[in-house]
Amino acid sequence: MSGRARLTLCAAAATLLASCALLPLVDPATWIFQAVFLVAVQTGVGALTRRVPLARPLTVAAQALVTLMLLTLIFARQQAVAGIVPGPEAFQHFATLLQAGSDDVGRYSIPAPLSDGIRLMLVGGVLMIGLAVDALAVTYRSAAPAGLPLLALYSVAAGLSGGGAAWLWFLLAAAGYLMLLLAEGRDRLSQWGRVFGGAPRAPGPEPADGAVAPVRTGRRIGAVALGVALVVPLALPALDGGLLDATGRGVGNGSGGGGTISAVNPLVSLRDSLNVDEDRTVLTYRTNTAETQDLYLRIVSLDEFDGTAWKPAQRHIEDVPKSFPAPIGLADRVKRATIRTRIAAADWYAQDWLPMPYPASKVDIDGSWRYEPVGRTLVGDHGQNTRGVQYEVTSLMVQPTAEELASAPEPSPAMRRQFTKVPESLPPLVADTARKVTKGSANHYEQAVKLQDYFAVSGNFRYDTEVQAGSGSAAIANFLKDKEGFCVHFSFAMASMARTLGIPARVAVGFTPGSPQANGSMSVSLRDAHAWPELYFEGVGWTRFEPTPSRGTVPAYTQTNTPGNDAPVVPKPSSSVSAAPSTAPSASESCSPQLRKLAACPSESSAAAVGAQDDDWPWLNNLGLALAGLVILGVPLLPMLWRLRTRTVRLGGHGRTEADVAAYTLGAWLEVTDTAWDYGIAPEESQTPRKAAERIVRIGELDPEASAAVHRLAAAVEQVLYAPRPRPVAGLANDARRVAEALSASASRPVRLRALLAPRSAVRVIWAASAAWTTLGARVSARKETLLHRPSSQTP
Repeated sequence: MSGRARLTLCAAAATLLASCALLPLVDPATWIFQAVFLVAVQTGVGALTRRVPLARPLTVAAQALVTLMLLTLIFARQQAVAGIVPGPEAFQHFATLLQAGSDDVGRYSIPAPLSDGIRLMLVGGVLMIGLAVDALAVTYRSAAPAGLPLLALYSVAAGLSGGGAAWLWFLLAAAGYLMLLLAEGRDRLSQWGRVFGGAPRAPGPEPADGAVAPVRTGRRIGAVALGVALVVPLALPALDGGLLDATGRGVGNGSGGGGTISAVNPLVSLRDSLNVDEDRTVLTYRTNTAETQDLYLRIVSLDEFDGTAWKPAQRHIEDVPKSFPAPIGLADRVKRATIRTRIAAADWYAQDWLPMPYPASKVDIDGSWRYEPVGRTLVGDHGQNTRGVQYEVTSLMVQPTAEELASAPEPSPAMRRQFTKVPESLPPLVADTARKVTKGSANHYEQAVKLQDYFAVSGNFRYDTEVQAGSGSAAIANFLKDKEGFCVHFSFAMASMARTLGIPARVAVGFTPGSPQANGSMSVSLRDAHAWPELYFEGVGWTRFEPTPSRGTVPAYTQTNTPGNDAPVVPKPSSSVSAAPSTAPSASESCSPQLRKLAACPSESSAAAVGAQDDDWPWLNNLGLALAGLVILGVPLLPMLWRLRTRTVRLGGHGRTEADVAAYTLGAWLEVTDTAWDYGIAPEESQTPRKAAERIVRIGELDPEASAAVHRLAAAVEQVLYAPRPRPVAGLANDARRVAEALSASASRPVRLRALLAPRSAVRVIWAASAAWTTLGARVSARKETLLHRPSSQTP
């Protein structure tokens, strides 16, 4: 194999290995088969155009054109000219698919369903990276910069997927890049001599100096480098486990007060949970209180707002105490009740933060968990999550009165400094609206109730889960203008407006109480995911409010006509969110929460999956997958099939006359030399048949019978080349087969497998195609010359 061919294959392999990091993002991962086939075609086009040869920019342009036509054939054939030539309608269809894919990415959590839009994004992205890598590494002969697009592909995939197999995707991507670098280095250095030619070593003792080929040394260096990158971080505590650590959470190690919580944002999947087409149970629990309407299961609090997003502040964590300290700000005079709740998480639900009623005072749970005292939350350590865990939580049911909240003193300066901070980027509209809505309020409590009633009742806001889940300053301002959104927008807006009024505020993320079951338990599903604001009142502590209409329950301490509050009293629902009527659901204006629980509402997300549920086309999809599978399986076998066909033609048993003796004899000899080539004995055209036969016998270590067969074939070839009238020689086909059997018997198993599946002599197909192309070009040029000179030779 030539150096450029080896470099071409390594470039394609590096792209596909790096693209494996995308596999965890969607389910099913069948798109990878299309990507493999299209990258192979793209690589083949590049190899052929470089063989012609074309100018470098033309080579890249040819690859890009063929790639576009293949994408058109797969994704937009009905809108294309002749099913493969893209036109305006095809490009418009591409834009529609990409927009649908972008919406699906924002709608679903990982792994997302493989819609046509997502499939186009994945396959098209891999092809773009493959084109860039092939152009840099092969066409322009600079493999090092080709690592940049590979790094971009791996970084995007690894940043989204994470998980315990992250080390595997790193290993594959790094191995592909190292293989590409080694291939380029081998190709460059081989131009200085034959040390990299890979010729078979002659029999005999090892060299005295024990020299090792630089290519082999490079491979060993690469393997050691990968091992160092994977293993050494395990010995460095500052790196928290390195690539083999499956947590990837930024959670500290060890016990005691060390470690921190990284500022991860749990809102990534909240909107996805609210928009699922098929609801799934997340948690089930039993509690010893009948008042479950206020039993929100809180996961984490978002208490830092930087203008871009609400997120948990980075704080120190510690071991889980046997009993949690008393909640900050809660006075003894406030009525409370102690309740116990036993919770079981679903086997598929993997959440880093532990859902608990707030404020929890004790948690009985097995596993590796850490405690964050400010938010009173538990977070998994070293890969610990909620998948299938069962635990018991002792918590307080705090029952303040409106009078206690209204008479609450001003919060401490430290509390105000930490929890009333708003970014400079917050538009003035937020503070202006807060002051306008709460005008005439006598205290922070009245301001909070007016803000809640403004969003839930009097402000004419509409609940819609299809609105983009922006969390920055601009998103809050847009929400106040457009007046449509879901719990994220309502809670973020109310918390931000409360902070502008000097009320300490944060956002809690978790689940509403869920639905009662016949056996007395409560069931919490994906669509119970929720976000709500928590406001701080001295003497009561962090207090829940509910500004989102038709979601959750309005707290009893806010259902009073406070002085200066003209908003109507909001009736308290008798059960959890799942039993409350819906005024503005996401999929339909008339769809109730009961229907949403049964997944009976029309879903825009299901319609966005182009053709995914069309009953008329599953057979076509299955047929396409079957054909793609056959192509993927058949392409690697093409060299073997070509050799079998060639061997059959050369050694066929049909009758021959004296006229075809020469062709038959030369064909049998060519079959022997090609077979020897397949087993590593490269042909040398400068040698006579007799010398070539002696070389095959020596290197192949043939037995006496096979040796005699080779020499009989060589003698027959010499007769054809030098005798005036060559005579037929019987048994040439049998001699050729006997030589092949002897070469196979003396070779190792890997050599035999390569000779069968990837025969070296199959390169003759490429040579033949190149010769045909050159001949065709010469004929076209001659024809053009004839046409150009014909008019000049004629007289008027």
